[in-house]
Amino acid sequence: MTPQEFQKTREHLGLSQQKLADAIGISKSSVELYERGKRRDDGRPVEIPKTVALALAALCLGITDYHGPGA
Repeated sequence: MTPQEFQKTREHLGLSQQKLADAIGISKSSVELYERGKRRDDGRPVEIPKTVALALAALCLGITDYHGPGA
């Protein structure tokens, strides 16, 4: 997932950076970092972790909590 895709998906969901952070259990500064795509201090690229991308995909599907298969 690219930083642009991450941001567009968040916007499609109608969530602020803080609301998205709260929904998937990360900090607002992590959301900002993933949308920027690089670190402020040295410009190194940042990869969006697969777990974060999957959590965002789950929100797109309306999944806000998961209790395992068949739950």
